[in-house]
Amino acid sequence: MKLLTQLSPWPAELRGGAVAIGNFDGVHRGHARIVESLLASARRCGGPAIVFTFDPHPVRLLRPAQAPPPLTWTDRKAELLGELGVDVMLAYPTDDELLSFTADEFFERIVREQLSARAMVEGPNFFFGADRSGDIQVLGGLCQSAGIELEIVEPLVEDGAIVSSSRTRQAVAAGDVDEARRLLTRPYRIRGMVIHGAGRGTKIGFATANIDAIDTLLPASGVYAGVATYDRSQWPTAINIGPKPTFGESSLSVEAHLIGFSGSLYGQPLEVDFLARLRDIQPFDHVDALRRQLAEDVATALKIADADSSQRSN
Repeated sequence: MKLLTQLSPWPAELRGGAVAIGNFDGVHRGHARIVESLLASARRCGGPAIVFTFDPHPVRLLRPAQAPPPLTWTDRKAELLGELGVDVMLAYPTDDELLSFTADEFFERIVREQLSARAMVEGPNFFFGADRSGDIQVLGGLCQSAGIELEIVEPLVEDGAIVSSSRTRQAVAAGDVDEARRLLTRPYRIRGMVIHGAGRGTKIGFATANIDAIDTLLPASGVYAGVATYDRSQWPTAINIGPKPTFGESSLSVEAHLIGFSGSLYGQPLEVDFLARLRDIQPFDHVDALRRQLAEDVATALKIADADSSQRSN
């Protein structure tokens, strides 16, 4: 899997392939359906399977107040698409010039001149060009004139609703990481840097990594089971998102207890997958009651993480 961030110069060996254009935020199972068709198209035309995405999302430049928080960062998106079999992800640096292209200009300059695409794969609600002036019908006409194969992939529908990034975002924001996990191709993940906290976790026997600078959507307040990735190793993890009412603190924090880990994580990057929601945040009358609950949370988180690991290895 290659991650590229510029079109020019576009390698000659990457021309003449199949291309899917979109944001692919979260890389959910609906995206996987598009990728499946993309791979088949790439095989038919004898070229690479290419996903053309945008960094940042155009809405962040056009209407920043309305821009939704992302579900994935660029490298993670490329990793997930690579797992599905995509050969190349182009994270095009969104700029004013790109946003000013008409649908015809985008097609001619990007699809034909730069990528020399021989096939395209899109969903029926695809829009492109300035002011979203180009739709799937416009794209169909352009592809037909250029002799480019176009396949339209119908959305994946489950439980009466389309599997989409917005649906996934709603699940994550509500703390329903179980639902998000069902919609995504992999469990929902956040990343951040470990900073110093008050040190209370260590004092009561449950040292935590306080995670800051998180650049994707944060699940709702609650206690979760998950898996943390640090230095290419993974650790079953209990995650606490929210205030600390037992200690009279109302500010939100993100803390991860890596089960079985010993050592310092201060100043280090940490990634955390969310496997299940365990409970709401609640105050306790005294520290001993909190300690007992944390022991129960850790035991449950370990059980869930072990079951997940066993399932993935089978």
